[in-house]
Amino acid sequence: MLRLHACVTKCCFVVSLQKKPLSAVIKEVCDGWNLPGSENYALQYADGVQMYITESNRLDIKNGCILRLTKAPGRCAEDLFKGIQSSDAGVRCDSLKELASVSTDVTFAQEFISRDGHLLLVKIVEDSNESNVIMTHTLTGFMELMDHGIVSWENLSSVFIKKIAGFVNAKSTDASIQQVCLDILESMVLSSHSLFLQVKQEITMERLIAHLQVTNQQIQTKAMALLMALLQTAGDSDRKDMFDFLTKKNVRQYIYKNIIHSSGSVQDEMAHYLYVLQSVTLNLQEPRMRTPLDCCSQEQRDILHGLRQAAFETESENSLSHERRRSLCAKEFRKLGFSNNSNPGQDLSRTPPGLLALDTMYYFATRYPDAYSRFVLENSSREDKHECPFARSSIQLTLILCEILRIGEPPSETGSGYHPIFFSQDRLMEELFCVCIQLLNKTWKEMRATQEDFDKVMQVVREQITRTLSSKPTSLELFKNKVNALNYSEILKLRQTERLHQEETLAPPVLELKERLKPELLELIRQQRLNRLCQGTMFRKISSRRRQDKLWYCRLSPNHKMLHYGDVEEDTENPPIETLQEKIPVADIKGLLTGKDCPHMKENKGKQNKEVLDLAFSITYDVEEYSLNFIAPSRTDFCLWTDGLSVLLGREMSSESMRSELEILLSMEIKLRLLDLENVPIPDNAPVVPKPPSNFNFCYDFSQTEQ
Repeated sequence: MLRLHACVTKCCFVVSLQKKPLSAVIKEVCDGWNLPGSENYALQYADGVQMYITESNRLDIKNGCILRLTKAPGRCAEDLFKGIQSSDAGVRCDSLKELASVSTDVTFAQEFISRDGHLLLVKIVEDSNESNVIMTHTLTGFMELMDHGIVSWENLSSVFIKKIAGFVNAKSTDASIQQVCLDILESMVLSSHSLFLQVKQEITMERLIAHLQVTNQQIQTKAMALLMALLQTAGDSDRKDMFDFLTKKNVRQYIYKNIIHSSGSVQDEMAHYLYVLQSVTLNLQEPRMRTPLDCCSQEQRDILHGLRQAAFETESENSLSHERRRSLCAKEFRKLGFSNNSNPGQDLSRTPPGLLALDTMYYFATRYPDAYSRFVLENSSREDKHECPFARSSIQLTLILCEILRIGEPPSETGSGYHPIFFSQDRLMEELFCVCIQLLNKTWKEMRATQEDFDKVMQVVREQITRTLSSKPTSLELFKNKVNALNYSEILKLRQTERLHQEETLAPPVLELKERLKPELLELIRQQRLNRLCQGTMFRKISSRRRQDKLWYCRLSPNHKMLHYGDVEEDTENPPIETLQEKIPVADIKGLLTGKDCPHMKENKGKQNKEVLDLAFSITYDVEEYSLNFIAPSRTDFCLWTDGLSVLLGREMSSESMRSELEILLSMEIKLRLLDLENVPIPDNAPVVPKPPSNFNFCYDFSQTEQ
């Protein structure tokens, strides 16, 4: 059942739309309100996008939607068509304002265009006799009508295009008009190549760049949209000329300072266009990435040999014989890290990264010669299996950067993941490579990698770069500092943390549950420790003489009030408590000492090794004049006894064994409790408890006896 609001009254009318024809439903509503001429009315959504209900979209209506009775789209189109031609400027303005609003509906647009209403709007623009307000409404309505794709953009006259371009090029035009005109020009450029050529001819790049420099964010965004449309539609030659012009005008630096670092945040639409500009610019590298090295190219061979000569100071090669020179070159290319040292060009035959890898290596060698020489010479002095191969690493690193920066991929229609660092550097790809190749060498050493670990190292380096770029560094220096701080050990920690998050063991509700379970599980561990002390343990006495040490046994009484101990023979197992002659009341125990603080460790200072120190503990009793000294048989027994004695003394257990067991018990208990919630996401916060109802009249009082 749908509630229908009549536009002429505040009352509601309820009607079923499931089976009747739409015209019958409208007639029924009109008859209910005594409205003649039901064909002049239509149903329309009352909330949100006020779209007309038609036979084609009536099935999309959901129960509870509020509809209203309003003028039929044909009648509305006719009224507005006449109003736009009125001699009264006020009527024209109101009609065009309403047109701009209702033109978003495709049903209305079809009716208005069928009356050649769009041509009427074109004429208003070409004549340019109206006020700025009327012109803004005219252009907005025109744009909304054209967005439906009912009329082709190519049908527009050159006079109209010149007028629109004139509004954009003019310095004193109203901002609202310029905003809509930029929008219209963008749609023209994207619709056909012929319109692209016309717009490119009419719009001056100087003026378009000037629009990027205004404080009005909407104008900035629309100007960027048109610029991106021109760049994406242009051919390779035109695109290169446009990029050269943008570089000459320092547009990138301006965007970096005045848009990315402006006082306000970058809006989603602008973020998308920045992403597109980044993508289109980086894709200029694609031809080099797709081209393999040509072994017949003297220029490319010279660059390869330039890499070798920059790394190794060799004697004059001209004085060497042909065979000696070939042998020397092969040896040096092998030290550079080429797999095919006799013909290193073969390593660059794979595409991607193709010639782009050669470009990045050569840029590093010429831009940072000291760092380049240090990398090559440091690795050539290592053992063969431990050296980090520069050429092989560079080729793979270039491929990784191409994949991370999505070079060769067309920009997505919804993407907005731009990197601020891109706008801070003229040659981002090359500069990133120079930082990351040195990072790779550092990571290689941290991992103590061998040639067999090459792929593993590259995976870590990819993760280091990806994680750092995801933090949106705004400069190359900041990227360099962050990526170098993210060393191999940090990567391992992050992976462990993420694994725990995936298991939902770090979700706030799970952490809260852990805290609630801890007391119960700690009590379980305490009882286990006391039970273990009741079972007892055999210890060895310390002897300074070189003979077999004596054995003694210690155990806690079942009531936990006495500590019994005494000498035993070696073959004795679990002696009865009655055979242990000595005892210490637990109430008399004053303290627990471990390691070098124990009296028997102080007496033999300098004679005990670390292993014995780690197993030593003592208890002091009476007035701390007496002590009972222990050397545990194993680290496990040391943890059990020190924990048990701590429990007897009312202290917290602190051994590593206790922490490990507590974590295991917590993990098991949590997994058991979350078994029913498998694959169900756990929210970080509890859902908000709704407010109580204003009254409880819906509650039935069962205490009242029905009459």
